[in-house]
Amino acid sequence: MILNCAIVDDEPLAADLLTSYVAKTPFLNLIGTYNSAVSAMKDIRENQIDLIFLDIQMPELSGIEFAKILPKDTRVIFTTAFNQYALESYKVDAIDYLLKPISYDDFLVATNKAMDWFSVVRKQNVYMKDRFMFVKSDYKLVQVKLDDILYIEGMKDYVRFYVEDFPKPIMSLMNMKKIEDYLPTNEFKRIHRSYIVNMKKVKIIDRCRLVFGDSYLPISESYKDDIQKYIDLHTLM
Repeated sequence: MILNCAIVDDEPLAADLLTSYVAKTPFLNLIGTYNSAVSAMKDIRENQIDLIFLDIQMPELSGIEFAKILPKDTRVIFTTAFNQYALESYKVDAIDYLLKPISYDDFLVATNKAMDWFSVVRKQNVYMKDRFMFVKSDYKLVQVKLDDILYIEGMKDYVRFYVEDFPKPIMSLMNMKKIEDYLPTNEFKRIHRSYIVNMKKVKIIDRCRLVFGDSYLPISESYKDDIQKYIDLHTLM
């Protein structure tokens, strides 16, 4: 996977350094370098830019302000000499926050975070479109349709997929965090460290437990507020 990127920095030396880092990173493709957010705005909206290396203190429009108006699929790595904006950077979902002078090691760590993020999102988009995934189980690949999953149970290094019309759970070697990242979050909710549930399949809720046949899945305190909000949105009062 190749990420199209842009550099927005009003310091020529900093922009040149980032350009050299991009040139030696195989999965990055530089679309353009700009000395202000205003000069970058038109190109970034007209081109498919995945990732922007963005300075913060710039004339006319700051990097923080610019990040707030970017297309939702464009991600940011802030590159700045000032550490006081770190908290604000998290509010605009920045991938990372690099302090100048930036080493190539730090640059590479940040860009690998971006690669991981785009890998997850693009796979999730595929799953949402095609509505199925293949799961490794007993040296086989088993097709699991998203709409048929009831719930997923975590068991140390394994997970169990409980699927409609399957005679027994499908066991697969993976962790819960990985499967949670790839499933569409508007449909599948973590209710407990051991359970992820397809909320569309929930028929009965009994005192903070989701009922699937003879199984009662507890909602832990850590996830209770999020699940309650989902339930409230779908409850006729």
